[in-house]
Amino acid sequence: MSVTGEVTPHVPFSTLADAVLARLTATYAAAADPERAVSMRAYMKDVAPFLGLATPVRRTLSRTVVEGLPRPVEDDCTAIALRCWQLPEREYHYFAVDYLRRHARVCSSGFLPLARHLVATVPWWDTVDALAAHVVGALVAADPRLTADMDAWIVDDDLWIARTALLHQLRYKERTDTERLFTYCLRQSGHPDFFIRKAIGWCLREYAKTDPEAVRAFLARERGRFAPLSVREALKNIGA
Repeated sequence: MSVTGEVTPHVPFSTLADAVLARLTATYAAAADPERAVSMRAYMKDVAPFLGLATPVRRTLSRTVVEGLPRPVEDDCTAIALRCWQLPEREYHYFAVDYLRRHARVCSSGFLPLARHLVATVPWWDTVDALAAHVVGALVAADPRLTADMDAWIVDDDLWIARTALLHQLRYKERTDTERLFTYCLRQSGHPDFFIRKAIGWCLREYAKTDPEAVRAFLARERGRFAPLSVREALKNIGA
């Protein structure tokens, strides 16, 4: 079961996942730094235990894990992600997110429920944001019919699902559906949680790099509906 009470998706058979997980667990465990792990866990508010691998070290190790292995198909991505998420240490979750980010193009629209499961299971910004921008965002860009799912996610009771909907267009630039972006921000403008308010500001700030006047005009009309945090974040690089 996930932390949301949903049944964990089935882990498909995958010889590639067998090879990846065998290499991954041996390689990461051998490089673990228990002292660093304590501080990393504290920094991430005790969301999960850590092995203590600094990001540059972890990414170097990850390259050795996948070296020489074939490109995955969707079932391989599913199996690798779910098996990594079954491991307690957070670095295994990071590996899965990076792997999915690299291979999102092999995943069909049917991968979205699995992405939702990952977002909602052991959720914190460190995995959710990358899944939103680089996995969910890629799936929706490849199949615009999935915007209907995003329209449902933005009003979900799970704040991490709603945050994902807010952030899924983060890398779209000129392909951004501006009306949907602004509608989502307004839909969650009264949310009391820091992570939603921050996400509103972040997605507006990112879109302002593409169309600063549109963001200025939007906030000129609607500024009073947003928390000061959201407004500050949105206008950080373009001014009032």
